[in-house]
Amino acid sequence: MAQSLLPTYARFPLALVKGEGSRVWDDQGKEYLDFISGIAVTNLGHAPARVKEALVKQLDELWHVSNLFRIPNQEEAGKLLTDNSCGDAVFFCNSGAEANEAAIKLARRYQQLVQNNGRFEIITFEQSFHGRTLATLTATGQSKVKEGFAPLPAGFKTIPLNDLKLLEEAVTEQTAAIMLELVQAEGGIHPVDREYIHAVQALCQREGILLIVDEIQTGMGRTGKLFAYEHFGIEPDIFTLAKGLGSGFPVGAMVAKEKLREGFTAGSHGSTFGGTPIATSVVKATLETMLEERVPAKAAEAGEYLMRRLREALSGVPFVQDVRGLGLLVGIQCAGPVSSVLAEAQAKGLLVLSAGPNVVRLLPNLLVTKDEIEEAVAILAELLKAVQV
Repeated sequence: MAQSLLPTYARFPLALVKGEGSRVWDDQGKEYLDFISGIAVTNLGHAPARVKEALVKQLDELWHVSNLFRIPNQEEAGKLLTDNSCGDAVFFCNSGAEANEAAIKLARRYQQLVQNNGRFEIITFEQSFHGRTLATLTATGQSKVKEGFAPLPAGFKTIPLNDLKLLEEAVTEQTAAIMLELVQAEGGIHPVDREYIHAVQALCQREGILLIVDEIQTGMGRTGKLFAYEHFGIEPDIFTLAKGLGSGFPVGAMVAKEKLREGFTAGSHGSTFGGTPIATSVVKATLETMLEERVPAKAAEAGEYLMRRLREALSGVPFVQDVRGLGLLVGIQCAGPVSSVLAEAQAKGLLVLSAGPNVVRLLPNLLVTKDEIEEAVAILAELLKAVQV
């Protein structure tokens, strides 16, 4: 049956059929401790009760009417986002790539039609990842995702991260926005330098450039705050969300400052399936759970514990070079490829993934227990100690 699918994914040889909390089971009945969470998606664990209840209730009422009509769930979900962030207006879509596309379009349209300055260029950074559409893969700072897709859209410039001089040299009168992740997740779990991001925001404010923060993987409590920008004491003009926003249901969002409303007027942008009653019922339940149960704070505590235990267990291991991250977005930098470690971990009942060839990436759900952390650390320590350097 797999032959009926295009081979766009290097899939693990597992078929997962059931999930609950931190555990999943394959079609042979084997149980796994899940430290992937659907790539930072099931942040509340698998099949969280409150989200499931909201979804089932909405399925019995109304599925789709289109954005030709007011959608109360969408308005309420949008208010939850703006009430708990620096943003003032939300556009709902279906994925992280769509959210980033919307951010790019809004930045250009605001500069060109509201500010009347003709700006269009977006500056991004090496090792970033922003999506798979033509515009967002062009924005991505990894050449491997661009192979075979030329010609790529014009209007993007990619430079090294954390080098202010290079950034200042890259800015021109055509620069509309600077777009970055505050922790480069796909690029190896690299948090941005705090002084650098403050200098970036100051540069944006001085030059009339918009600051876009891609929170697709870092948002929704993953880093120990509801949104990663809160750690750095900045306020982006635009930030984007997906992954954990829907607890596994496909939904994305772009959140913008008040001044940017003029950039997206009626008919300027849209999405047939963006913000459906079903999707936004899930967003509401996910956000309400996170806020009422202090989930980001729990993630911060669990993340500190996970990184401390990893550093203790892996101290002096020749193959391990570093343990870094923020909240429950954690990377183990190794001296060589980690693909065999991932496979061996699966055999022992632990699911982890990579972030580049030499980094083991850990993304447990945000309600992970200390016992589950200890179980994962024990498996990883055994495997990493056994690697010959």
